Amino acid sequence: MPKFVIEREIPGAGSLTPDQLKNVSQTSCNVLREMGPEIQWIQSYVTGNKIYCVYIAPNEEQIREHAEKGGFPANAINKIATVIDPTTAE
Repeated sequence: MPKFVIEREIPGAGSLTPDQLKNVSQTSCNVLREMGPEIQWIQSYVTGNKIYCVYIAPNEEQIREHAEKGGFPANAINKIATVIDPTTAE
């Protein structure tokens, strides 16, 4: 199944409190449960004004549907072609 990186522009994302981040996470999980097992949230990285999320989904349309239903922006959606890490250099 394809894996995607989603860029979400959220001003002040890095200043969100743990409770606010928990609320966002709960909203996302509730939408995912409604959508079924084909779309999965792997993890997210919170930066100053953006959140980068990694998802597994059959297509970009499912990612957009999740964003719409959850009220999240999905400013850029990129399909991951491959993954590299330090072991790739060996």
